[in-house]
Amino acid sequence: MKTLADQTAKATEDIKQQIAAIQGSTSSTVEAMQSIVVTMGDVNKNTQEIAGAVQQQSATSEISHGVRQAARGAEDMVAHMMPGVTKAVDETSQSATQMLQVSLDLSRQAEQLAIRWRTSCAKWPRPTR
Repeated sequence: MKTLADQTAKATEDIKQQIAAIQGSTSSTVEAMQSIVVTMGDVNKNTQEIAGAVQQQSATSEISHGVRQAARGAEDMVAHMMPGVTKAVDETSQSATQMLQVSLDLSRQAEQLAIRWRTSCAKWPRPTR
């Protein structure tokens, strides 16, 4: 019986040591898992920040694309309108030149008419009072 008691005591001691080893492993595993959870939280936070930055960059790219399209549209419109504007400026310039010429001609004719009228009036006798 003593042998059986010694064997039971030894087996109990072995079981205690195995339980202590399992508890130590479990404690180390819990600490490692907690560290993994913290790291995953950091990764998640960084991923969200990157996603936000990508979204802002996407919005900036869309705005930039819209501005480029508007600039191209304005450039196309100006290029399309320039021949018409140039033609209108040329026609206006020609009309102004013609109006100047007509005004000069009218001024000369008015001057000649005034000279003829004075000459005519000079030939008429003046009434006496």
